[in-house]
Amino acid sequence: MQTNEVTLGALERRIDLVVNLAEVEAQVAARLKNLGRTVKMAGFRPGKVPLKMVEQSYGPQVRNEVLGDAVEAAFSKTVQEQNLRVAGYPNIVPKETSVEGKMEFVATFEVFPEVAVGDLAASEIERPSLAVGDAEVDRTIEVLRKQRTTFVKAERASQEGDRVTIDFTGRKDGEVFEGGQANDFPVVVGGGQMLPDFDAALRGLNVGDSKTFDLTFPAEYHAANLAGQTVQFEITLKAVEAPVLPEVDATFAQALGVPNGDTAKMREEIKANLEREVARRIRARVRDQALEVLSKACAFDVPKALVDGEAGRMVEAAKRDLVQRGVDVKNVPVSKDWFTEQASNRVKLGLIVAEVVGKNSLNAKPEQIRARVDDLAQTYEKPEDVVRWYYSKPEHLRDIEDAVVEDNVVEWVLGQAKVSDKGFTFEELMEQAQQA
Repeated sequence: MQTNEVTLGALERRIDLVVNLAEVEAQVAARLKNLGRTVKMAGFRPGKVPLKMVEQSYGPQVRNEVLGDAVEAAFSKTVQEQNLRVAGYPNIVPKETSVEGKMEFVATFEVFPEVAVGDLAASEIERPSLAVGDAEVDRTIEVLRKQRTTFVKAERASQEGDRVTIDFTGRKDGEVFEGGQANDFPVVVGGGQMLPDFDAALRGLNVGDSKTFDLTFPAEYHAANLAGQTVQFEITLKAVEAPVLPEVDATFAQALGVPNGDTAKMREEIKANLEREVARRIRARVRDQALEVLSKACAFDVPKALVDGEAGRMVEAAKRDLVQRGVDVKNVPVSKDWFTEQASNRVKLGLIVAEVVGKNSLNAKPEQIRARVDDLAQTYEKPEDVVRWYYSKPEHLRDIEDAVVEDNVVEWVLGQAKVSDKGFTFEELMEQAQQA
């Protein structure tokens, strides 16, 4: 066999392979002989089938297998000898013509790029800082109270926060439109369930009152026949219920999982949960900045084969998500093109992270993995069961190990870049996390 390498582009390579057919035929003969010892055919005892008949039945299949193995072996040997790191799978096709006694192939493929991390000393990372105190605990308790709101009948006009029951009819050009009519419909005033103009019309009404008003749907409204259109609604108020928040007492604490109803213990647990959430949000914010710094510090071409593979995985993930939402994916064409840019960024970042981990020995240590598992387990009712599950099978720890490696990379970046601390309020930190 003879080989030669040709550079087609930054990452594309071509190798010409020449296979000696005499060697292939020798291996074919050997395999057919071995096969003849066990093959079964009608009228012959096992191992007694004439070699010519074995050749007639199995020769083409065996020849293709031997030829494929020979080409694959030649390709593997060549890339190893030349220290080529192949990205994805090669495309190997036979040439149209070959010299007598030989069979020639062309293998085209991509190689991994050389990844060199630039100087990060001038890069800036802003690390949020926030100490959880009584104010944050109090605000969280108010949120928890509102989540457990009950409603009681009110003998007055409707106002912000009330739950009202209404009948409504919507007409476009004098005709009732689809979805524009309902009876005994409950809605919380100011709860964001209805469009702003509809919500405003619910205020200041007493039981039995009716009201007619115009409403213009937003241009981006999901129903195309109503988007940007002005319609007329008629509503009749049938009931008004005022909100009642639970008292912060032993019953409330027990509802939050504090067995003895100790409100002080409840506050401690809420604070601990908030501190974990704040730490997680800060870690995510710093992680995103650190990985962005790394990505900007490296410039190289990304193998198309790896991007294509990642985009394919993202398509399958998107389809699974649609199925879980009850969507029939047969009627929803999902294209790889939608994910190409994101897939390219993921592949690039993955190559950079792998380079940093390898050169700086940042692999996850057992004690780091255990600490991460213990921290995660604390958010469950029975932490010991969670820990036991993670360590029951190696594959359960795979995501944890990946997260620890990512943390190690982030810490390495923080040691190279300029890091400044900036105070954040709880609301600012939560808002930033939602926008990210």
